[in-house]
Formats: sequence, structure tokens, C-alpha cells
Amino acid sequence: MKKLVLGAVVLALSSGSAFAASGNTSTATGAASAVVVAPIVLTHTTGAALNFGRFTVGTGGSVDVSAAGVGSVGSDVGFVPGSTVSADAFTVAGDASRSFSITTTGGSVTAGSVSMPFTTTPSAATATLSSGGTASFTVGGTLTVASTVTAGSYTGSYTATVTYN
Repeated sequence: MKKLVLGAVVLALSSGSAFAASGNTSTATGAASAVVVAPIVLTHTTGAALNFGRFTVGTGGSVDVSAAGVGSVGSDVGFVPGSTVSADAFTVAGDASRSFSITTTGGSVTAGSVSMPFTTTPSAATATLSSGGTASFTVGGTLTVASTVTAGSYTGSYTATVTYN
């Protein structure tokens, strides 16, 4: 019987099997999380527009409309009495209390083959959504008026972009 037990022990040792000693391994469970944020959505306010008003040209100059909607002219450009200017307006919806940046491009207004370039300025470079997840901003701009522009109704567009910070 001794030979049989000794043979079983030798066979077990030579087979390469080993038992892990207590304390050689340990396992724990990790944690994972994710937060899905509401997408940021920019909407142009219905009926709003960056309106440079009605003016005469003379030798040229500029028309400025502040983001608050106040107009002024430079050089030899003059507003026609009763002219109305306005800033453009946008609303933003998204993740409550989250900050975002605002950028706008310039553009041009055209009538036929004649165009006038303009730059834009948002009312703020950054803003924060309310606790309800909304915000709004306005856009003003500066129109460059050459002495060679002709009378007419000019239209154009530009883009506004909002990005979470």
C-alpha cells in the first residue's frame, strides 16, 4: 500500500498540477458610470434679423448695429429718417446649467451683382444655460458700404454656432 500511495504522490507532482495557496489571488468588483448630456440645440428666433436699416451712401462708410439693436453710421453714410435697425436673435436649449461658447461668421448682402460685406458680433462669447436648460443671445454687426453700391434691397446670411464648453 505504501508503494501505491507513494506512486500517486509522485504522479501528482510530475503532472505539473499545483494548487494555489490561500492568499495568492483576490477578486473585487469595479464601478462604472456614464452621463448622457442633452444635445445643444440652436434655433433662430422667428421674425428676427440683423437689419442694417435704410441709408444713403455718399462716398461710402459703414453701418453698425450693436448686439443691443442700436444703430450708427460712419463716414459718408446717413440713415434715412424713420429707418429701423435691429439685432438678430437666437435661442439655445440643452443640458441645464451648462456653459457654452458662441461664434458667428461674417457674410455679405447682395442685390443682383452688387454686394456689401459685413462682420457680426454676438452679445457674448460665452453663456450658461439656465436651470431649465435654455438661454438666448443676440447678434449685431458692421456693414461696409462702398461709394459704388446701387440703390436696392440687399439680402444675405451668416452662421451662428454654439458649442458646449
